[in-house]
Amino acid sequence: MDFGSGVPTVRVGELADGDFLLDVREDDEWEAGHAERALHIPMSEFVARYGELTEAAPQDAKVHVICRSGGRSAQVTMYLTQQGVDAVNVDGGMVSWEASGRPVVDDKGQPGTVI
Repeated sequence: MDFGSGVPTVRVGELADGDFLLDVREDDEWEAGHAERALHIPMSEFVARYGELTEAAPQDAKVHVICRSGGRSAQVTMYLTQQGVDAVNVDGGMVSWEASGRPVVDDKGQPGTVI
């Protein structure tokens, strides 16, 4: 779905448990709290570390890009779609993820928080 921004977007409630999630927040945000099975590549390092995404993402999987509230992930989603990747921005980001009751863990696997 596109909410008028030109960026393909999905709401947190539409995500299935097995969907591939790419978290593009910075290290301190990730360490405080993230989705358990997400791949972490900060937006500031994304172009240099792009190969990590192609190695980690299942073949032909849709990449669900998430940040704190949706701004950075929208930029990365646009970049990925320009590269031919099937990518969507997670509307509302980790703030919406946490608010919807989805689990958030810290870098030690303990309950985390979104900063």
